[in-house]
Amino acid sequence: MKKKVSVFLLFGQSNAVGHNIPMKEEDKIIKPLKNVFGLHRDKNQSFDNSELFWSGYTSGGMNLAEEQDDTYSVANCLAGCWQDEIDNGRDLPDLYIVQIAIGAQGISEGQMWNPDYEKKLIPGKKGTVDISLYPYTLHILSLMQKSFDDLGVEPDYVGLHWRGGEQDWLYSQEYLENKIQELYENMFGDFYCAIGQKVPVILHRFVAKDYCIEKDSTGQLLQNSCYINHVFEKMERNHSNISVFDVRKAPFYTENIRGNGIFIEDVAHFTPDTNRWVAEEILKEYIDKSR
Repeated sequence: MKKKVSVFLLFGQSNAVGHNIPMKEEDKIIKPLKNVFGLHRDKNQSFDNSELFWSGYTSGGMNLAEEQDDTYSVANCLAGCWQDEIDNGRDLPDLYIVQIAIGAQGISEGQMWNPDYEKKLIPGKKGTVDISLYPYTLHILSLMQKSFDDLGVEPDYVGLHWRGGEQDWLYSQEYLENKIQELYENMFGDFYCAIGQKVPVILHRFVAKDYCIEKDSTGQLLQNSCYINHVFEKMERNHSNISVFDVRKAPFYTENIRGNGIFIEDVAHFTPDTNRWVAEEILKEYIDKSR
């Protein structure tokens, strides 16, 4: 019987990167973790590789897309708390993490997550990095089952967390109504095919009202964000494997204050505490389901 391992996928844009929330030195994961593994860019950021190269997880280099390392991303936070639980004696399987995210890139026409984006892979930081994320992610996912077979382990997917779509607020309501659900349905359908199974998908709800109001006095951004949230909720109703994660359930979420207690000063990106809480909730749910 193969050893079971857990797999966590984090895709999207800046809030999947952990943009603008650098880790304190004492929180950085410098020494590779013993029970958490990831795909480092140095060996895996390519369309030409025919196998995946896993290594002990560190907080630097494990986002396969944008080069913004050592941030309080959900991936880094989950890696740390998962290893801590094992070190403290909890019986958890090893965790394998795949993170693919670039700031300011949605799924709509002309964006790097769009299926028709020109195929390219130019590494670098935000503003330089230019990757056709849709086919690149399919390429990585298509190699995963063979990789786990070679390792002699059986993957159990914690979930595919989608933390993106804010860039799609910039498009017309007509475009969103005609295209956005179709784009998401097709993307996740292709992801399932590449993985070889229909994994749990967790869509992260938009809550950045202050940001929308500051950026657009007409209210169009807020209206578009509400519409995409509606699409997420509709997909949750229509698919048993899809759920919506609502960060407003955080105990420190506060109505009617700037940033609601969950965003940094730009009211667009989550605080370190918010991402740590999300990671802890993911781990808690996994533990509860495993009992």
